[in-house]
Amino acid sequence: MDAGARRASWLDAWRELGVAAPDEALLAELLAHYSGPHRAYHTLQHLDECLAGLARERSNAERPAEIALALWFHDAIYDVHRHDNEARSADWAQHALRAAGVAEDAARRVHAPVMATRHDAQPEGTDAQLLVDIDLSILGAPAARFAEYERQIRVEYAHVPPEVFEPRRREILGRFLARDPLYLTASVRARLETQARLNLQKAIG
Repeated sequence: MDAGARRASWLDAWRELGVAAPDEALLAELLAHYSGPHRAYHTLQHLDECLAGLARERSNAERPAEIALALWFHDAIYDVHRHDNEARSADWAQHALRAAGVAEDAARRVHAPVMATRHDAQPEGTDAQLLVDIDLSILGAPAARFAEYERQIRVEYAHVPPEVFEPRRREILGRFLARDPLYLTASVRARLETQARLNLQKAIG
């Protein structure tokens, strides 16, 4: 996705929620966050892949504009030294929607799926499940892209010594592999589940 398509996705989501002219400074701030020098995977590449995933699965969304904005914010705050990134990102999203005049119930609905990307519990509701599946689509990517993803994650955790990082990483990937099913949206599962399991099994070794 190029910059023009990315911007169009942003504007379209706000327009669907009744905001004709979203804050340009907010967009610039989000793009700056995703372009931070400490990021290797949680970048505009990941955001673009998520937005493309939503475009592919849009017919399965109950409120696609809300999912789109949740995706825009879901990794807005990303600091590997903290454990509240999702909460801070979700709060930012909710505040931004409120400030733009979006209805309170919609602001809450955007907050919830961002929190679901903690991946510590099964998401509730069609849209939250779809957003989480989109976020985890990288697990079912072609083998070369999955390998690139693993390298990118290692760069983000370069400060962690191998003897600590590697068993922790295997544990995290093992938890995803243990999910049955891994993907909760039927169309995502049909498309990605088999490849995701192959990728995870290989990565865990």
